[in-house]
Amino acid sequence: MRRYNLNDPAFADDETDPDGFKTAYDRVGPKVGGDKLGATHYLIRPGQHLCPYHYEYGEEEWLLVLEGTPTLRHPGGKDELREGDIVAFVEGPDGAHQVSNFTDTDARVLMWANLSDTGAVVYPDSDKISINPKDRRDHVIVRRSSNVDYWEGER
Repeated sequence: MRRYNLNDPAFADDETDPDGFKTAYDRVGPKVGGDKLGATHYLIRPGQHLCPYHYEYGEEEWLLVLEGTPTLRHPGGKDELREGDIVAFVEGPDGAHQVSNFTDTDARVLMWANLSDTGAVVYPDSDKISINPKDRRDHVIVRRSSNVDYWEGER
C-alpha cells in the first residue's frame, strides 16, 4: 500500500515561478500510484496566487481547503473560502478559476482532477491557450488572436 499524509507534506518550489505566483506544491498522485486521477497539495503563501485565472478542457478540477482562507476568483466574482470548503471547476468557461491568498497567513489546498491524455487550458486575462498532449513535444502555448484558417499553409 502506498500512502500520503496531508499533515506531513514535502513541499517544493518551482524557482521559475514569478513573484505573485510563488506557491509550493507536493504532487500526491505519483506518491500513491494513481493513474486516473491527479492530485496536488499546495501551500499558498500570503500575497501569492496559485496560478493565473484559467479554465480547462479535458479535465474537471476539484479543490479542498485544508488550512487558511484563500480567495477564489470565478466567473461570478470573488469569494473567500474557509477550511473544509470543496469547490468543483467544470470544463469550459463556467469552471474558470484562480485561487489566491490575500491574508497574512499561509493557506493550504488540495486540488485533484481526472487525468486526460490531451487537454487545453484557456487563460482569458492574457488571451492564451495551452495545448497539453501526452507527448510533450507537441505542447504549445499560443495567443487566441493568432488563430489561422484551417487550410493556411496546406498544399
